[in-house]
Amino acid sequence: MEKNNKNRSIYYPDVSIFLVAIPIISAINYYLTYANVKFNGFLLLTFTIDTVTGYIAWYFVRKLILFLDLKLPYDKGILKRLGVQIPATTFLGLAIISFLTELTSFIAKGESAPLDFYTIDLIIIGIWFFFINALYLGLYYYNQWKKTEQKIAKEEKLRADGFVVKVGKKDLKLDFERLAGFFVDADYTIAQDLSGKKFYLDDSLERIENRVPAHTFFRLNRKYILHRKMISGFQRVENGKLLVLLHETDFFPSNIPVSRTKAPSFKRWFRPT
Repeated sequence: MEKNNKNRSIYYPDVSIFLVAIPIISAINYYLTYANVKFNGFLLLTFTIDTVTGYIAWYFVRKLILFLDLKLPYDKGILKRLGVQIPATTFLGLAIISFLTELTSFIAKGESAPLDFYTIDLIIIGIWFFFINALYLGLYYYNQWKKTEQKIAKEEKLRADGFVVKVGKKDLKLDFERLAGFFVDADYTIAQDLSGKKFYLDDSLERIENRVPAHTFFRLNRKYILHRKMISGFQRVENGKLLVLLHETDFFPSNIPVSRTKAPSFKRWFRPT
């Protein structure tokens, strides 16, 4: 289940919502634009064409929103993002709908779409794109909230469970606040507590990383996972790398290098919002 959650879109369940919503939007548009609607085969045909057109427009609008997530994410400035997204998605959606409507009209009647399509229908459809953008924004923040709630719950569970180590025939539970960190020494993975005591572990740092609270511990490199309280700061060095500065102890060096790829996530972790 956790793996599935990680692979979910940040707008989940937008696909299911719009598969249902677009036919409803088409029906509402019919109610708003036509005074006398006759339920017959022609109505079914035009309703189907309009619904399929809506699906196609939404598909490309969704692609554009996902593209903007990469180029202009929300955390870079919500107003800037919406200032680009709303006009861009509205223009793209209306352009696709206009093109497909004109194409259908030429195939069916050999002439352009009627004028009221541009003076009435497109205005109503344009308003729907504000609704679509509002829904995507709401889904984004809802999923971010859910993700935060799940992360907090996971961290609270980890804290309550503690870190269990084997010492001889005993299983001992170590309080995370008493652990300075974990490190690799030759072929051994070691848990280091604040008193200087070492516990030799069977697990790799990769597995240990998933067993400790992410807010409290950070994987600095292939050799070290350290508790927040052990870190005094960091220094920027060449090529975007960092040198993490540690409080003076007998069991860790005074500084530990962090790679360029890991540096941004460390800085976010070190200065939590």
